[in-house]
Amino acid sequence: MFLKFMLLFSFITLGASKDISFTYNGFQSSYLYVDGIAELASNGLLRIAIDTKQEKAHAFYPNPIVFKNNSNGSVSSFSTTFVFAIRPEPDYPTLSGHGIVFVVSPTKGLPNSLPSQYLGLFDKYNNGNSSNHVFGVELDTIQSSEFNDINNNHVGIDINDLKSVSSAPAGYYDSNGQLKDLTLISGYPMQVWIEYDGEKKKIDVTLAPIDVVKPKQPLLSFVKDLSPILNNSMYVGFSSATGSVYTSHYILGWSFKVNGQAQNLVISELPKLPRFGEKKESRFLTVGLPLLLLSLVFMITLGVIYYIKRKKKFAELLEDWEHEYGPHRFKFKDLYFATKGFREKGLLGVGGFGRVYKGVMPGSKLEVAVKRVSHESRQGIKEFVSEIVSIGRLRHRNLVPLLGCCRRKGELLLVYDYMPNGSLDTYLYNQPKMSLNWSQRFTIIKGVASGLFYLHEGWEQVVIHRDIKASNVLLDAELNGRLGDFGLARLYDHGADPDATHLVGTVGYLSPEHIRTGKATKFSDVFAFGAFLLEVVCGRKPIDQVGENESVILVDCVFECWKRGGILEAKDVNLGTDYVSEEVELVLKLGLLCSISEPLARPNMRQVVQYLEMDIPLPDLSLLSLSSSGLTFGY
Repeated sequence: MFLKFMLLFSFITLGASKDISFTYNGFQSSYLYVDGIAELASNGLLRIAIDTKQEKAHAFYPNPIVFKNNSNGSVSSFSTTFVFAIRPEPDYPTLSGHGIVFVVSPTKGLPNSLPSQYLGLFDKYNNGNSSNHVFGVELDTIQSSEFNDINNNHVGIDINDLKSVSSAPAGYYDSNGQLKDLTLISGYPMQVWIEYDGEKKKIDVTLAPIDVVKPKQPLLSFVKDLSPILNNSMYVGFSSATGSVYTSHYILGWSFKVNGQAQNLVISELPKLPRFGEKKESRFLTVGLPLLLLSLVFMITLGVIYYIKRKKKFAELLEDWEHEYGPHRFKFKDLYFATKGFREKGLLGVGGFGRVYKGVMPGSKLEVAVKRVSHESRQGIKEFVSEIVSIGRLRHRNLVPLLGCCRRKGELLLVYDYMPNGSLDTYLYNQPKMSLNWSQRFTIIKGVASGLFYLHEGWEQVVIHRDIKASNVLLDAELNGRLGDFGLARLYDHGADPDATHLVGTVGYLSPEHIRTGKATKFSDVFAFGAFLLEVVCGRKPIDQVGENESVILVDCVFECWKRGGILEAKDVNLGTDYVSEEVELVLKLGLLCSISEPLARPNMRQVVQYLEMDIPLPDLSLLSLSSSGLTFGY
């Protein structure tokens, strides 16, 4: 019995030793704890978050590590270094997943975490909790405004929260002290050094290309005592996540040590990254010269004939000024094959500005939605395409990513990320097969508000959407609302006055001043958002035809319910009894507030988000009406 106890004690001591160190120059014969889509490849690469969408992955050293000094309970000094590479799809080199995090966690694996912007670390409920006891260094390739990310290519120090306590754009300081930029999704290997000084309570993070010696000046330095954060025994490893784009994340080597400097990695011994695509071997060398020549002539002849026949079919407009748009320009031929010739079977919907088809891009297998928009003339087309490309750089979890465009003959083709659950309007009207409950609707409303706030104030330019409505809100796999269809959007600089254009949009969502002047502003977007709020809560369109010459205006119905003190009577009957009356009343009143005919009396989207989060109280509508002479709603 005593022998068994000693063996068990020895095993525990080895598993959680005090001054532990390990070095992996590749992972050929290594034992690591992996979950999600992480895997140890036969060539020695650790692949975390490989080419799969909306997934997470973890890889941890299997044994717990003692971080604290028994004499005073403070966290001991520790250091680690690793080599990583993030490789996007070759066809879309500017789009990627969400990145890699080196993490110190109380558990190996993070079972309740989410992918995408949560990086496999937390979910929306525990993010920011002091009980997490998690320390991490993120290599983040997507800008998430909800976490105050500085850009889509940065390094950050995370403590119990994805809002980094310190962050910097990816780069390194050369021998002359000059900061050199690095692109995390370049696909090339880079090395990271993370060091914690237990005496100075200081965290240093250094980044450099694999062929550069460790810079003397760290990229990030942050003073923080980790003793309240880390437990006595913790696990170390990596977390990674993908979003809506296929991306591969790799760890090539890893070294770690407590109470000392982590051993240097031997760069020459690290495994090689895979090639982009497989090199096909030619079989022509095994064929005789006469047959080779005959086959070559025959194939050239067929190729010329095929080229002549197909040239007109796939002809598209491409002028000199369009070459600069690079990956935002799709070839019509690729879109044609992706949608199988724009077959009716793949039709997702038909709107006033075009037809939308589902497609799967050849090669990358990326699911897309392709919208065909007709245009009658070439006037202004250069400016329109330029704006479409600019909008393609928007990144927010409640916006449908616009991947690019194509111009051919008399039409434009806009390419979006595909949303599997379709548009919101199909869940609201005409006895839908599936009705959304209040919690789902409220989450969608807050998500669209957050996305619209980002368009108005959170990007480098102001983006006016000009067509906010339920049919332009798409639902992803988790039924999160994403504002889409930017075909009518317009951009202008912050502080500038937008120019008047011809009237566009949808009747029922157009503000009075927009109809009168033709000028779309942030206030006209807020008006349309107000109509959208009432539409979602009431399950009715802003204007319903009840006869040949008679229509019912939704905002008037809600206003009448409010005047007689029964505003909840306007809610959708499909909500049943499972709803929070305070939230429903808040959204209905906010819909009325956004529908006021005077633009300056409406709230801006920053205030709208604060109202929905209940950070500030909603104004009293009766007081507002009394204090604004002639104030009416916009219909």
